[in-house]
Amino acid sequence: MAKPRREGRSAYPYFRGITTRWMDNDVYAHVNNVVYYSWFDTVVNGYLLEQGVLDFKASPALGLVVETGCNYFSSIAFPDVVHAGLRVAHIGQSSVRYEVGLFANDEEEAAAQGHFVHVYVDRETRRPMPLPAALRNALDALSGVPA
Repeated sequence: MAKPRREGRSAYPYFRGITTRWMDNDVYAHVNNVVYYSWFDTVVNGYLLEQGVLDFKASPALGLVVETGCNYFSSIAFPDVVHAGLRVAHIGQSSVRYEVGLFANDEEEAAAQGHFVHVYVDRETRRPMPLPAALRNALDALSGVPA
């Protein structure tokens, strides 16, 4: 497998700032890897909420995570501010692949890059369903950015 290429901020059309917390650091004095995945959730769900296409209690479609991955390039530690960049790499009939770049403070290159895949399912039946039109439109706005 080829070594992943560290990307710059221009590879992501949307950003959300996230403040690190003292408790995010582990015994090695940097943010523990599990926290990175919570930042992935924060940037994706924050974007979907801002776009008005996610309602935790009433949305007919739920996005379930079926795949995740992350490559780490440099450490992030409290009191850094993380700038989470978001793009959409693939939109299927019922799924989407989100890609996230995590940038510490004013760094131009990602400290970490990851992805996760949501499969959208019907809230009641939990069976895959086509992406709702409003959701697809919000996702389209994040796709097509060159990597």
